[in-house]
Amino acid sequence: MDYLKAFVVGGLFCVIGQVLIDKTKLTPARILVAYVVSGVVLGAVGVYGPLTEWAGAGATVPLTGFGYSLAKGVRTAVAEKGLLGALTGGLTSTAGGIAAAIFLGVVVAFLFKPRPKS
Repeated sequence: MDYLKAFVVGGLFCVIGQVLIDKTKLTPARILVAYVVSGVVLGAVGVYGPLTEWAGAGATVPLTGFGYSLAKGVRTAVAEKGLLGALTGGLTSTAGGIAAAIFLGVVVAFLFKPRPKS
């Protein structure tokens, strides 16, 4: 049942993104930013936390989950360290994902040769 819940919620995020691409003039980059910001906002209102508990990876893996992790890290760090936590909390809580993205980007850059579009 956990797999089904994760699939449905993650699929819903994908459907929403695809509809935004097809029916609006928003660029994919703006849609990605909107997903991250909506994760922060939904986390701030208290909606995203219960969704991650219920849907698991279906809610934590998409970009909205990244925004939620940033906000949660900032909130925790501010409670522990004060105002300085507002600057360090988001990066601390998402450091693993950021490091993996940079490392894998470098690996792919070494493995494949870029070529111009024809």
